Amino acid sequence: MRYFGVYFSLIGLLLASNVFAETLVTPEKESFESLAKEMAEIKTSLAETKLALETTKQEANWVWTCIAAFLVFFMQAGFAYVEAGFTRAKNAVNILMKNFSDLTVGAIAYWLIGFSIMFGPQIVSGFGIGLPSFAESLINAEDGSMDPSKYTFFIFQIVFAATAATIVSGAMAERTKFSAYLIFSVVITAFIYPVFGSFAWGSLLGISTGFLESLGLGGGEGVGFHDFAGSTVVHSIGAWAGLAGAIVVGPRMGKFQSDGRVYPILGHNMSMAALGVFILWFGWFGFNPGSTTSIEGGSFAKIAVVTHMAACAGAISAMVLTWYLFKKPEIGLTLNGGLAGLVAITAPCDNVSIFGAVLIGLVAGVLVIISVLFLDKQRIDDPVGAVSVHGVCGAWGTMAYGLFSLDTGLFYGAGFAQFAAQAIGVVTAFFWTFPVSLLVFYLIKKTVGLRVSEEEELLGLDILEHGNEAYPVSK
Repeated sequence: MRYFGVYFSLIGLLLASNVFAETLVTPEKESFESLAKEMAEIKTSLAETKLALETTKQEANWVWTCIAAFLVFFMQAGFAYVEAGFTRAKNAVNILMKNFSDLTVGAIAYWLIGFSIMFGPQIVSGFGIGLPSFAESLINAEDGSMDPSKYTFFIFQIVFAATAATIVSGAMAERTKFSAYLIFSVVITAFIYPVFGSFAWGSLLGISTGFLESLGLGGGEGVGFHDFAGSTVVHSIGAWAGLAGAIVVGPRMGKFQSDGRVYPILGHNMSMAALGVFILWFGWFGFNPGSTTSIEGGSFAKIAVVTHMAACAGAISAMVLTWYLFKKPEIGLTLNGGLAGLVAITAPCDNVSIFGAVLIGLVAGVLVIISVLFLDKQRIDDPVGAVSVHGVCGAWGTMAYGLFSLDTGLFYGAGFAQFAAQAIGVVTAFFWTFPVSLLVFYLIKKTVGLRVSEEEELLGLDILEHGNEAYPVSK
């Protein structure tokens, strides 16, 4: 009996210990399961937060790029004011109509085929020139819906194309038929500008790559042509087309005398011209910093600084040189000096120091005056200095990247490879744009006519071309 008592006592202890163990283990088990569940929820929440942050960052980049595009759009007003101010009052309406039409007609032409030629699948892969098609074939998603990232890219590129087109207007001002100019505006935005753009910027949409981008000069992977925001792609293309137009249309009546003297035809409103330059300068903070298409890393701030400093240096050197040459600080050439600095820094602005930017601007301010005087000697009439500002200084700025680039520049010990790549791009731009534009203008001249009549030029293009005046006399 004593053994049975011990036996039952042991059984009771075992049962009691099991109950006690269960009271200890169960809460721990439940606690572990609860912790695992909470960890899973936290992991899901972190993933959702990360996705939301990525989306917010992407959308912030879209907003920044659109704001930059709107600033570049506003540059059209600057171009209109500069050109109208630098020319005579009797042609102001004509100038404003041309600049307004570059924006409108050019956008339609670029949408129809220009954008696809520039960024679409290439006819010869790795060379350039995309297959012509509507822009929607490239910027819509596969299901046909609108892709906001690509639409953001498209609006930015539209206003760049309009900038290239409007440069031509200034070089041919005061003697060109409005209808003839509209024809060329379509040609440059639909074909001339996009073709060279496909050589130099074809990879920006991620579909194709132009041959200038992949030159591969130098050791290792090599370097290609670099034009960050368009000193050559936008500005020189417009200027070389303007040069061709100025040659074909001929100089304004009375500009060049038979004895070799150059008769200055002064602009009617320097207040308007100066305001136009201020607008352009402001818009350039969209043109250059906006070409980052991103706020990540804050590189847009550095680009804004070097852009501003180059423009300041260009204005100063131009002012000093005019003061020396003409014994007076001349307003028109000083304004163009500031624009020259802006154009020159546009290609290298993403990778030069402030010191490099100032040197680039100083040289541009001198070059623009030398170029204006040289073109006058050659009896080429450019009323606003468009060829000098955008062509010559655009080429200089593009070449300057090969000298002042912090990574690949000659002055920083990287050799001649980048400079050679830049030279190839600059030469290609000229020998593509100038002959083609010359041919187009010649065909326009022989068909619909390029130049207004002598009577119309004497009276002004505003009344006979548009039936209106910029400054009508009140009756």
